[in-house]
Amino acid sequence: MAVSVRDVAALAGVSLGTVSNVLNRPDKVAPATVERVQSAIVSLGFVRNDSARQLRAGRSSTVGLIVLDGGNPFFTDVARGAEDAAMQKGLAVLVGNSDESVDREHTYVGLFEERRVAGLLISPAGDDLSRLERLRDQGTAVVLVDRRADDEHFASVSVDDVAGGRIAVAHLAEIGRRRIAFVGGPFGIRQVADRHAGAIAAASSAGVSLEVIPTGSLSVLEGRRVGEAIQGRPAAERPDAVFAANDLIAVGLEQAFIMRGSVRVPEEIAIVGYDDIAFAEAAVVPLTSVRQPAQDLGRRAIELLMAQVEEGQGTETLHVEFTPELVVRQSTVLGRDSA
Repeated sequence: MAVSVRDVAALAGVSLGTVSNVLNRPDKVAPATVERVQSAIVSLGFVRNDSARQLRAGRSSTVGLIVLDGGNPFFTDVARGAEDAAMQKGLAVLVGNSDESVDREHTYVGLFEERRVAGLLISPAGDDLSRLERLRDQGTAVVLVDRRADDEHFASVSVDDVAGGRIAVAHLAEIGRRRIAFVGGPFGIRQVADRHAGAIAAASSAGVSLEVIPTGSLSVLEGRRVGEAIQGRPAAERPDAVFAANDLIAVGLEQAFIMRGSVRVPEEIAIVGYDDIAFAEAAVVPLTSVRQPAQDLGRRAIELLMAQVEEGQGTETLHVEFTPELVVRQSTVLGRDSA
């Protein structure tokens, strides 16, 4: 039979409240009493039931994290940053992958709600945040990750993706490219839409054309598919540069071009990706990419989340926005040293 708090209190000759204080607030108990209770705990082999304690408190020692694409190394780095910061606060991070699906995202939100997580970090798959609003209104802290909140009541950690799209296309225009394609999608993902908006602004400013080639997902396979389609065009109708909405698409484009050998990178088509994942530098033609500080996003998100948990929902809502930077490699500039 499991040893209970009542058994510890009886052996130590103290009240249940005193045992609770020793377990949770030992600084409020006389040292001699703490020693007596701890001795009883050791003698009886008592193990506290954290699950029951968390249910009574309405809060667990876990944080939920829902990412857009668990197969994208960018989100792996975000999760790593969040995990490192959470561990320092005695918390564990449970990760769910929405796979860019709103329905799947809602399933994870429901699961984390049932577990009464201390809070939720999420990179939303769409613009409908009503489910998150309900969760927040019920007292669960929510922080948007890699997405700036339109709702001032949501804290958020993001990168200025409009600026990222702008610097990517500005770079391509500066190296003399005039027929630029933006490859990415779905546009219901805010990050894609913002990167596209920045690309449009830069193309207009530089006086270059910008073709849009939509994709069904932000994946290597979609990049290959688009690469094959581009190669099927007459040379005069191909873009001379591509800005991919993320590095996975960019890597897929490179693979398609190199496997067929009909398009040289960057001589005929220069490529810029987004995220600067580890694969970018390791690609056959090292990839120029817009770098996001992925681990910093995760760490800062945990800090904002815990500020809400510890200070209450009335605390000031903060929006942290990082500035992206361009890392230039051989996919746009021949002979360029890797970063």
